[in-house]
Amino acid sequence: MRFLGWLVLGSMMLWGVPLQAESHNVPPEGFEALFNGRDLSGWHGMGHFDPRKLAAMSDEQRSEKRAADMIGVREHWTVEDGQLVNDGRGPYLTTDREFGDIELWVDYKTVPKADSGIYLRATPQVQIWDYTEEGGKWHIGADKGSGGLWNNSPGAPGKDPLVLADRPFGEWNRLRIIQVGARTTVYLNDQLVVDHAIWENFWDRSRPLFPQGVIQLQTHGGEIRWRNIFVREIPPEEANRILASHGNEGFQSIFNGQDLTGWTGAVDNYEVRDGAIVCRPGRGGTLYTEAIYEDFVSRMEFRLPSAGNNGLAIRYPGSGNPAYSGMCEVQILDSEDPRYANLDPRQYHGSVYGMVAAHRGYLREVGEWNFQEVTVQGSKIRVELNGNVILDADVSTVTEFMGNAAHPGKDLPRGHFGFAGHSDPVEFRNVQMRCLSSQSDVADETQDER
Repeated sequence: MRFLGWLVLGSMMLWGVPLQAESHNVPPEGFEALFNGRDLSGWHGMGHFDPRKLAAMSDEQRSEKRAADMIGVREHWTVEDGQLVNDGRGPYLTTDREFGDIELWVDYKTVPKADSGIYLRATPQVQIWDYTEEGGKWHIGADKGSGGLWNNSPGAPGKDPLVLADRPFGEWNRLRIIQVGARTTVYLNDQLVVDHAIWENFWDRSRPLFPQGVIQLQTHGGEIRWRNIFVREIPPEEANRILASHGNEGFQSIFNGQDLTGWTGAVDNYEVRDGAIVCRPGRGGTLYTEAIYEDFVSRMEFRLPSAGNNGLAIRYPGSGNPAYSGMCEVQILDSEDPRYANLDPRQYHGSVYGMVAAHRGYLREVGEWNFQEVTVQGSKIRVELNGNVILDADVSTVTEFMGNAAHPGKDLPRGHFGFAGHSDPVEFRNVQMRCLSSQSDVADETQDER
């Protein structure tokens, strides 16, 4: 929390100094300008277009499409007095580069009855529109103001802005967007309008938001002007701190960072190194908590070596293979290593091992720390990796198992939490737990076992 407060305060202080005319489009320290104030260098045109279809095109087809879109850009986009100006028509202005985790600052000014927005990762959108009754769109939420993730599902967090923060027409508005994974925070004119909400994948709501993608300035229905378009790419360590700073009430550390007090099982096969639990190379087995848990949320950071393999033992009874004797094993794996190219989908990172496959493509590079949160409630398991929900499953409904191997422990209501080592030096740190059900009877049972 202390770090995030510093981050917010620091950025607001940068914005707090009024930008003089000669300073427009000059980025503050740590940011780069996506618009240079003179021309459209670094941008091209593309409308509302599924990025999966774009990726499926040949190079020649993509080149032809870009050339056709640039005709529309030249007709409807101009640069005037250091401002990007669109007449409300034509393709959206689109960055040549793709971005992942970012902080984005944008100034815009629009007119009555206009309707616009900002696409991130080629996905709609942070909404910009006429918030007045005269604009004619109160029936679809315009009365709540701009800044919301309008294409989220009805009732989903982030769809409607928390407050109405738009300035009157003729004045400039300022958006500040922080996106880590699919987790998105939006400030409009220094007011929080979206608070760490999941940005849904409009193109396929069954999957997380794309790991990377272009930024687009939408055009729709009326003139809009843009300036001071600044971006800062958020590095993994900072991204993890941002994720850890939200929703952290009630979490307690279950690893002291110094030794394995409170842990049992294969303690000789693990060590504590630089504040992390590490499986000794060539060793393995299950290291698990002395405490027993029922429903809980676990948070941790983990770091994989090349081809690293481990797992989270969920409701482990204290013996046997946790993937089968426990409720399940949530796989921890360097999924993109070539030696794992032909695994069963239910074996890749984040999967409920042998039962339910997780979405792939959201791990950080080997050697970087990942942030993961696992929620277990009854028979349901939800895995959020680096701000992306990669698995949301109910194991009670699983009837088909990898290799037709039964999982007799999958219906266990409680058990230990641990790490299922497989000879690789996978590291875990900042291991925390928040109980979702009363632990009084569980604690008594743990005491009896001793």
